Amino acid sequence: MTEPGGPDVAVIIPCHNEAVAIATVVADIRTALPDSTIYVYDNNSTDTTVAEALAAGAVVRTESRQGKGNVVRRAFADVDADVYLIIDGDDTYDAASASMLVKVLLDGPYDHVVGVRTHSSDAAYRAGHVLGNRAFSGVVGALFGRQLTDLLSGYRAFSRRYVKSFPALSQEFEIETELTIHSLRLRVPVAEIPVGYKERPDGSESKLRTYRDGLRILHWLVTVTRHERPTLFHGVLAGVFGVVALILGLPVVAEYLETGLVPRFPTAFLAAAIAIIAVVTLGVGYLLETIRRGREETARLAYLRYPAPGGRPTLL
Repeated sequence: MTEPGGPDVAVIIPCHNEAVAIATVVADIRTALPDSTIYVYDNNSTDTTVAEALAAGAVVRTESRQGKGNVVRRAFADVDADVYLIIDGDDTYDAASASMLVKVLLDGPYDHVVGVRTHSSDAAYRAGHVLGNRAFSGVVGALFGRQLTDLLSGYRAFSRRYVKSFPALSQEFEIETELTIHSLRLRVPVAEIPVGYKERPDGSESKLRTYRDGLRILHWLVTVTRHERPTLFHGVLAGVFGVVALILGLPVVAEYLETGLVPRFPTAFLAAAIAIIAVVTLGVGYLLETIRRGREETARLAYLRYPAPGGRPTLL
């Protein structure tokens, strides 16, 4: 619970057709964080989500571009606060834990607190989703040197300096992956706490499409690896090209050493061309790594323009 005169807390609730649950979520958040400002961002709902949110006392704003990532991007740009908390509007997360997320963030101080889902029912969090979450979390941990337990959690708290340095490039459910990777890339202080997770209320329909959204997240991971670990990404590509060049070229070289002739000239030419591509690909990786470091330094400087949660403003 935030005290009067304490940090400004903004609660952001992305919503698309959550009329059944949104009033409950807003009321529970109001109980947990009575001094917070609750923003419900409507994302093209066709039901009574807006009316229910207004009746519950939330500030309602809209984002016409479909997708949770677009909503978060808009909210982070428009809302000014000391602490930001994101929670889904489907009443699956334990809203009573909101005060704990904010307290951990401020006491740390941390820039990012993740609510790790704990559940007692397989219907709330299906086994396939659990397995996929663990797999994606493991990949991200291997790529960026630290693994968070719940990569895809939609219940998180952030500091102002985290939010204002976050580029928010994703459009849909891959936003949680981007939020995690931003923390790992800048090596900001992160904490995890367990939060309750339950089934959706009757009449509420999940927007998550397991295979489609899983493929989107996988594509996002590949794209992020290409941008954030270019030496690794292009090094692997260069290695593949190099192996192909060796497979094609070694027999030609062996034949030349034995006979002094190159009868399979097209094969030799192809092997040489692929070898050149391998070298160029590796060089591109090193060049992009230099550019990446420049982007990281810029993001870090943007992050450092703001004080730690609960701290005094930085004098520049």
